[in-house]
Amino acid sequence: MGYLAVVMLVPFLVQQIAQAQHAPPPPRADGQWHHFQKQVVPTPAYEGRPPQNQPGHAGNWLRRYKDFPPAQQRRALESDPQFRRLTPQQQIRLQKQLQHFSGLPPKQQERILNRMETWEHLTQDQKQQARQLFKQFKQLPPDRRQVVNRAIRDMRHLSPEQRDQLINSDIFRNSFSPPERGILGGVSHLPLAPGDGLQPPPE
Repeated sequence: MGYLAVVMLVPFLVQQIAQAQHAPPPPRADGQWHHFQKQVVPTPAYEGRPPQNQPGHAGNWLRRYKDFPPAQQRRALESDPQFRRLTPQQQIRLQKQLQHFSGLPPKQQERILNRMETWEHLTQDQKQQARQLFKQFKQLPPDRRQVVNRAIRDMRHLSPEQRDQLINSDIFRNSFSPPERGILGGVSHLPLAPGDGLQPPPE
């Protein structure tokens, strides 16, 4: 089945499964599965908007200072006890990432914070699974990565049982290779959050 046919068919199948189980159909191409953004500091997993500024969450510092002027952000970072315990190389790296983050549009900043929140709440086994899934995903041709990510987006609001039913359907068996269906099956059992497609996990 061709690329365009798969892209057009997946949302229809998702809607049919949701309706068959008396569930409302998912929105089209709004959120995506949480996939992972490369960050120095990892973070927690929510299927909706994460709580703001909860103590102990790794994205808390960024949420608190993201609207401050760059000079104030830098001073706050340099005075942070955890920052001072890092090696000089780690400090430089974190300063560069803070500078990059501060230059991003607000919506993109929020997506990064959500990814950090999601990652922190994954178990160690889930983090290892996410790393392995990303390696497999990177081996796919670029056009197939687009199709797989579209399928992941459209499955986002289905229950785990509905996702399994869709992945094991005849249409998916004919539309996706076994490795692609393995990626879809693995991602479908990880926590969900808004995102931009499968991304490398935090270091």
